Amino acid sequence: MAELVYRPVIGLALSLFKAWDLKIDMRGAENIPRAGGAVLASNHISYLDFIFDGYAALPSKRLVRFMAKDSVFRHKVSGPLMRGMRHIPVDRRKGEAAYAHALDSLRSGEVVGIFPEATISQSFCLKDFKKGAARLAQESGVPLIPMALWGTQRLWTKGRKRDFSRSHTPVTLRVGKPIDTAEGTPEELTTRLRERVQDLLDDARRDYPDQPSGPEDSWWLPAHLGGTAPTPEDVARREKH
Repeated sequence: MAELVYRPVIGLALSLFKAWDLKIDMRGAENIPRAGGAVLASNHISYLDFIFDGYAALPSKRLVRFMAKDSVFRHKVSGPLMRGMRHIPVDRRKGEAAYAHALDSLRSGEVVGIFPEATISQSFCLKDFKKGAARLAQESGVPLIPMALWGTQRLWTKGRKRDFSRSHTPVTLRVGKPIDTAEGTPEELTTRLRERVQDLLDDARRDYPDQPSGPEDSWWLPAHLGGTAPTPEDVARREKH
């Protein structure tokens, strides 16, 4: 029954990609297995990241079940869709329930999508990773697959109005080889995962064909790359107040 909801949503997303004439550069999609459970762990820079992470799984004919905050499931529009697609609600006050749900999904052969940063990075740099993705992959015995995306922040991100009128926007997706979770603690695996995602993100940025058109358009580029996005330290100070 879930696929009766999920596949039309995919069709709508692909139609929007075509209408926006997005320039999607995707590499490494073959690293997502065609069968069996897997954890897909990605950086997080946009409200639309789950759509693009799911897009990366389509060549393998997989549907990703994303872990998302439970408020999305309570929304009158998104809630029925999220439940219908069998995504996994996360109530941070009851995190173990979401963990058990994701573990069951992995053991039943599903691909579970996780954003280890937990929230959107407003600096567009990697934040600290939580260890849930590594724990889930290790406990369920499934591949831990790193992924990075770049360019999605230009469409819709935290603190800025969405701009769906933008056309021809490049979006770069990189999927890495699975990380061996047979050895190491969850903390060690999380460090390794973050390093791999950083490498993929660096690659995605290097290959990205656009640069800001001027000072007013440099907001989507990290400060250490010459942009005007807030630094991670600026974001941390802002969140304390």
